[in-house]
Amino acid sequence: MDSIFQHFRKEEQPFIEAMISLTRDVEDRYAPKLTDFLDPRQRFIVETLYRQRDLIGFTFGGFDGAERQRMLVAPSYYEAALEDAQIQLVKVSYPIKFVTLKHSDVLGSLMSLGLDRSKFGDIRLQDGLVQIAVAAEIVDYVKTNLTSIGKVKVQVEDLSSDEVVFIEPETYVDELHIVSSMRLDTVLASAWSISRQKAAAFIKGGKVKVNWSVVEDIAFQVNESDMVSLRTFGRFQVGLIEGRTKKEKIRLQLAKLEQKS
Repeated sequence: MDSIFQHFRKEEQPFIEAMISLTRDVEDRYAPKLTDFLDPRQRFIVETLYRQRDLIGFTFGGFDGAERQRMLVAPSYYEAALEDAQIQLVKVSYPIKFVTLKHSDVLGSLMSLGLDRSKFGDIRLQDGLVQIAVAAEIVDYVKTNLTSIGKVKVQVEDLSSDEVVFIEPETYVDELHIVSSMRLDTVLASAWSISRQKAAAFIKGGKVKVNWSVVEDIAFQVNESDMVSLRTFGRFQVGLIEGRTKKEKIRLQLAKLEQKS
């Protein structure tokens, strides 16, 4: 099992070690275990690990098409129920006549409560409505302590199933790119049809994230399944490497987030 480390990055090792322990517990105790909210890259790692132990996994995000989801890792015979997710959707009410909250406002206020990002999932905003997927074990704390966002007074309440506002999931468009290497600046330049010099400037300026973490190394090696975002441009997920051209360039699939008009 330890050989799994060679397939992932060094900075991912602490998370991998924690998930190895989790999957080992499931295998030894024949009982399911629930993770916190994970981003898609983390879920890919967990799936890789539990498949090696002949276990199964279930995902729950609270919302349709949720980006951040909890995973239940279980023995192969287990049948999961919705209650296993331990997720509560909450709504945040505030005076929309005077201010419009942004995602960053809500996220910052939640983090200021001393909460780890892994304890809540997607934050969805639409027409002055704010809805958040929260781990059930901290929902009472959130409702008690999240009384303001910035200078705006807010009230947090449970969201019943008939109140959930449907928000169309993000859609991605598949594109084939020909790149000379898997360096971050090279892939970024191809994805957005900009020069490598401009891509490098964005990276060094802290405007690029890989798997939700800022990366400032232009030579950073991008891998399959990585999510890459460039501030104000959008984001894309690295897909399959489909071989090489006659000139030894890489045929690379990218799934680019479709921009809404």
